[in-house]
Amino acid sequence: MKAVSILGGALLVALTYGVSSAGDSYPIQDTPATGGEGTVTQADHNAFSLPQANLPMTKRLDFSVGNSFFRNPWVVAPSSTDARDGLGPLFNTNSCQGCHIKDGRGHPPSADDPSVSLFLRLSVPGNDEEHAEILEQYGFVPEPVYGSQLQTATIPGMRHEADFSVEWETFHEVLADGTKVAMRRPIYSIENANFGPLAEDLQISPRVAPPMIGLGLLEAIAGEDITTAADPDDADGNGISGKANQVWDRSTQTRALGRFGWKAGEPNIMQQSMGAFAGDMGITSALVPLTDCTETQGCEAFSHGGEPEVSDKVANFVAFYASSLAVPARREMNDPQVQAGAELFNRSGCAACHTPRHVTATNPDRPDLSNQVIWPYTDLLLHDMGPGLADHRPEFLADGNEWRTPPLWGIGLAQEVNPRSGFLHDGRAETLEQAILWHAGEAEAATENYRQLPAEEREALIQFLKSL
Repeated sequence: MKAVSILGGALLVALTYGVSSAGDSYPIQDTPATGGEGTVTQADHNAFSLPQANLPMTKRLDFSVGNSFFRNPWVVAPSSTDARDGLGPLFNTNSCQGCHIKDGRGHPPSADDPSVSLFLRLSVPGNDEEHAEILEQYGFVPEPVYGSQLQTATIPGMRHEADFSVEWETFHEVLADGTKVAMRRPIYSIENANFGPLAEDLQISPRVAPPMIGLGLLEAIAGEDITTAADPDDADGNGISGKANQVWDRSTQTRALGRFGWKAGEPNIMQQSMGAFAGDMGITSALVPLTDCTETQGCEAFSHGGEPEVSDKVANFVAFYASSLAVPARREMNDPQVQAGAELFNRSGCAACHTPRHVTATNPDRPDLSNQVIWPYTDLLLHDMGPGLADHRPEFLADGNEWRTPPLWGIGLAQEVNPRSGFLHDGRAETLEQAILWHAGEAEAATENYRQLPAEEREALIQFLKSL
């Protein structure tokens, strides 16, 4: 009876806000195999670090080799460890795992720790007439001296770019039944800039490292399935105007559909990975042959680890690893409260952007990723999330209010994998409820639906999210 009671309340709210019919059109997950045949059942702190269950045994060694280059620290060149040298001179971390902790989410810095798994993207306003080539290839105009990312660490003999800190402004959101939810808003400060003052019109976008699970499955979704769901002009009048980003593909030297990154600024796993090597660790590759170091900073005076520093062979191992991390199975699916929460998720309007179900396309080179029914809870499109979450910084077609819908699979294990992890693009939300309440813009109606729910129904929705 508990489930019936909750669903009855949900229907009343949905009718009030006009999303009942839309909620009915989204499927309810009926299998724990969230990641298709590759789903794994481990649900502890290593839940995000496993190969797909259906990965052929002949490919397990490639996965392990890729893992070693992802997990182990890179070192300063020259080194006897020549397959893994070339770090810096400017960088944020010395390993991929340093940001993607246990292959999961990063977190904002504490008062006593430097930031490692959250960094600041940097840019300045641009225009098509003056910056056409830069905007075509980067989607934004980097800060002239400090580049596209603030690097806070260096190799010996080099000055780091600057320090930054985060202070938290606390406030409360009041729900319809009078419940007060504690919230926090980050305020970022950059201090001790070592290469002169930053641009007066500097644009800052904090980014926390996202989880690595299921990336190969997301890449395997047919592009037309994503673009067909886009509705940039809200032609159906439902208040949701998802937009596909179009970004620069370095390998083809053409525009391509953006899928990865907080603003869908990268077209594929390889480019996302090699971009992170260059930006986060100061390590070059054939695909991304330049790091974020600018001419003013003088990085060319330091030794490098080869040209490029990441060989094509190593790059392929890393990309294969990143594309093969399994998605954990759903849990507690038979719990009436969780089942009620799934209905509420759809009826409240959450599924309008967090699309529950997809089917991957056929890829002869990766049968383990092909023709899989998956439940990532994302449309991979850009949405206006309102002024509270805005970074006021464009990235290709994404404007300063827009973010790609992040997948929700595995979100219930995020803090099991990394207890310090937060939610949203900068980790500001310490709980799933806080994350919901930050949603505005196109998600305003769904958030208002949540605000209006009685406590029992809000808890059901949260328990559903925790089951993912």
